[in-house]
Amino acid sequence: MSDLEHLIEEALRPTGPAPPPPTPDLFARVMDSVADDRARRRHRRRVAALWVAGMAAATILVLTLTPQSNGDLLMPWWILELATTLALVAIAVWLGPFIKRFGRAYAADVFHDNPSTGKSYMVLTDIVYYLIFTAYICFTVSFAPEEGWENLFTGLVTPQQLEAEVVRLGGILLIIGVLHGLNIVLMPVLGRLFSLNRRVDRH
Repeated sequence: MSDLEHLIEEALRPTGPAPPPPTPDLFARVMDSVADDRARRRHRRRVAALWVAGMAAATILVLTLTPQSNGDLLMPWWILELATTLALVAIAVWLGPFIKRFGRAYAADVFHDNPSTGKSYMVLTDIVYYLIFTAYICFTVSFAPEEGWENLFTGLVTPQQLEAEVVRLGGILLIIGVLHGLNIVLMPVLGRLFSLNRRVDRH
């Protein structure tokens, strides 16, 4: 054995007390983790299937219920308005918890000194988000054709109305992005302040 091999062997040789024996329930925990991962994948597939089924059902309903003339769809304005409003509600209900699921570890790290405050903070931010989403939907919903849509007499969907509905969808996505961006920036500051206050109270 060369000197280099001897040095490597000495460096890798365990020192101190003997390593602890393996955990008896290690295999069970690994199997539980695998089962949990499979359950999460099944849940994701079910959610994706529900979204696809919902989109397919909505498309079929639109094609079936919308009047046609010479092969062209003559969609009343309220169908597109209702579909956009339902899409806004679905985005607000689904995207908020989806983002929150990935932010739990971040919040736990920020509020590691006072976890109860972190949980309360997350609940309060959820309430604020949903209040803002509800207000946005109420402010942008229309109960009659708008003058800018140029369909006051026909009552049918026009490119102007379609553009307005796309702006509504983009608006709620922008609001969600801005709110969560501000939350990412402000949460560490608030967590630091809460930790300092907690330490001051102890002293």
